[in-house]
Amino acid sequence: MSQGRIRAVALCVFHHQGRILVNQAYDPVKEQHYYRPLGGGIEFGESSVQAVAREIREELGLEVLEPHLLGTLENLFTYAVRPGHEIVMVYDGRFADAETYLRTELPGNESDGQPFTAVWRGIADFDEGTPLYPNGLGELLRAQGLFGA
Repeated sequence: MSQGRIRAVALCVFHHQGRILVNQAYDPVKEQHYYRPLGGGIEFGESSVQAVAREIREELGLEVLEPHLLGTLENLFTYAVRPGHEIVMVYDGRFADAETYLRTELPGNESDGQPFTAVWRGIADFDEGTPLYPNGLGELLRAQGLFGA
């Protein structure tokens, strides 16, 4: 892991009625589905709040209002046999278009052009078989009162 790099990441949970907006992804080595909020890497010279707004605009074509920092997580993980290390700035915000909250699925595109579908999920949807990443996010959201105690 010493040859790797630490990646700075900004994510936004968009909590609404006890649920958060997440992308379901798949780790082929672990043969496991998992959930992760939307967002991505912070570019050089860009603040984390600017990164959240840019990433959501790029991925969903939507504008974010009033993003506020919930906390910071350090995420050490392995994905597809490769070690990773992230410093994750976790935001909550709201969509400029209130109609967005009425949609059960939001189509999006990753930076590499891969399509994905973002979905609203509650705390009961995350477990060992289908975890919520980054590590510690569920605890952070509970501590902030966004998920039940």
